[in-house]
Amino acid sequence: MNRALLLMVLLISFCGVVAAQQTPGDTPASKEDVQRYLNVMHSKEMMAHMVDAMAKPMHQMLHDEYMKDKDKLPPDFEERTQKMVDDYMKSFPWDEILDSMVPVYQKHFTKNDVDTLVEFYSTPTGQKLIKELPQITAEAMQTIMPLLKKNLDQFNERMQSQVAAMLKEAGKNEAKAPQTNN
Repeated sequence: MNRALLLMVLLISFCGVVAAQQTPGDTPASKEDVQRYLNVMHSKEMMAHMVDAMAKPMHQMLHDEYMKDKDKLPPDFEERTQKMVDDYMKSFPWDEILDSMVPVYQKHFTKNDVDTLVEFYSTPTGQKLIKELPQITAEAMQTIMPLLKKNLDQFNERMQSQVAAMLKEAGKNEAKAPQTNN
């Protein structure tokens, strides 16, 4: 009987050691953990600021694209298109987008990871990063947009050239193919 009691105590002790080794931080992040992270990040407010920041370069891009033909456009064209862009950006289902991101964060982060992120973003430096990120993004977009436009223009030209060559080649192959009478 003493052996059975000793074995039982050892098993209980061993289970305690195994349970202690599997800390809650190694478990996957829960939906609540991720929502806590998104809250400390002020995600809704950050998205609103980023939408505003993204709208400015989009306005500029539309201006550059369409205003070259402004004499053919109605006088209030630019104002109306800017309002259309703003309305479009604000009508996005941002809450749904945030909710859809939760499983992605859960897939990539453990509870411990999320706790560490929450701890960092709760610090003054973390809060400063959150506060400055929309302006950083806006400035980066202004820098990036001309490069994107240039590269997209080059890509479009290359694509049109290749499509034209493929169509020409297809036309040659069609002319060479024997005609069958049905």
